[in-house]
Amino acid sequence: LMNLLGGLDSPTSGSIRVQGKQISELSRQDLALYRRYQVGMIFQSFNLISSYTALENVAFPLLFSGVAKRQRKSRAAEMLEQVGLSERKDHRPSELSGGEQQRVAIARALINQPKILLADEPTGNTDSKTSAQIAQLLSDLRSNQGLTIIMISHEQDLLAEFADRIVQLRDGRLANLDNTVEGR
Repeated sequence: LMNLLGGLDSPTSGSIRVQGKQISELSRQDLALYRRYQVGMIFQSFNLISSYTALENVAFPLLFSGVAKRQRKSRAAEMLEQVGLSERKDHRPSELSGGEQQRVAIARALINQPKILLADEPTGNTDSKTSAQIAQLLSDLRSNQGLTIIMISHEQDLLAEFADRIVQLRDGRLANLDNTVEGR
């Protein structure tokens, strides 16, 4: 689902419309622009560049947007501040905990100010305390920036606490489409 919504895979049948755009019909170039500016992606395995510092990992997507080096560093530093990692900006992924790596990945996913954030098990590699912190961070980002977050998770309790709506994917099909969380 994440790969389809992110434009990484094409559907075998049907079409995919996101924010009024038929993404399943976009050219390769337009798909790249869609991924760069409309969608941020947080992968379960972080996908951080091991030889880069936290700051360089967060700034990396801006390189493809033609942003000047000084501005890339400044914006990346702001994002690391937002996720509570400004003091770890010069550390490489191997020097960071799983929760810190996940927050670097979140900052990187948000650096181009996407409208949609796709999060694949963003708390899957963290302990319960860090999971709650990451979920709260995502909830705050949603509230403060009007960000749409589509989170893939097996943690039903966590989803129930922070989600506006929970949809299940069962045997490759969407299920429980009317499953709104009460009070939100």
